[in-house]
Amino acid sequence: MSIRTNLGLTENEVRRYEEEGFLVFDDVIGEQEVEELRQACEHPNIVQLRSQKDYETKTVHSLGITALHPSFLRLALHPAIVEKIKPLLGENIELEHSKLATKPPAKGVGVFPWHQDFAFYPHTNSDLLSVMVMLDDATPENGCMQMVKGSHKLGLLDHAKNGYFTGECQESRYWQNPAHPEDVVYVTPKCGGISIHHALTLHGSAANLSGKPRRGIVFSYRASDSYQMADTLFDDTGLTVSGTNKGVVRCNIGVVTLPYRGGDTPYGSTWNQVGPFAKEYNQRGRNS
Repeated sequence: MSIRTNLGLTENEVRRYEEEGFLVFDDVIGEQEVEELRQACEHPNIVQLRSQKDYETKTVHSLGITALHPSFLRLALHPAIVEKIKPLLGENIELEHSKLATKPPAKGVGVFPWHQDFAFYPHTNSDLLSVMVMLDDATPENGCMQMVKGSHKLGLLDHAKNGYFTGECQESRYWQNPAHPEDVVYVTPKCGGISIHHALTLHGSAANLSGKPRRGIVFSYRASDSYQMADTLFDDTGLTVSGTNKGVVRCNIGVVTLPYRGGDTPYGSTWNQVGPFAKEYNQRGRNS
């Protein structure tokens, strides 16, 4: 992969991220790299992650892709990406997860509800962000992301209904009736461009009306001292992107409601801080 020279962030870009909660850059990944990544998206290891029905009817998230194809691993470690997130997360950075997000070409499908990423995988601090690398131009017609400027400052909003996690923010006033309508913006990086958004930034996307697929590769990154408290451990969770993990956990997020989904692991595979005997005892106690 070629390396672009426009690495890092300016002081103004850091301030804008801190104020608005996201950044957009074009011309980060070259045409040859984009074509290599498009081909990797059709590799059997990746295609098997989605059903044909899902691909035709909704936005599909194919998860853990850096462990399944070297092109995605190289991209997750690409200097043109990593150097842009260091000023935001620090020198010690890990991958939280990776995915291919595909909006199907069928017109009128692929809506993804408004949400905050942090609600899915809460950590001990909020130094987390996601980078989306576009393999197609992102436009309002094909269901590009929309974001609410400054919404990362609101803290963690409500994503539950009847006590269960829904994956959808329940506080629609922030995008349907915002105090400043101009703060709800379309995020439209070109093919080969990227967007970077804070894990607490409210975002969602509308249906794809273009008749063509809209593909983006998403890497969620975290500061290495941010410890995951719920949701899923993927094969690539914790992959070192920059620096080292020094065995330090920074806790400053305050009180967090974990995403409860029910079942044997109601808070996901990271919620494993109960021994087998204690788990059995606790379940007997609840059911007796």
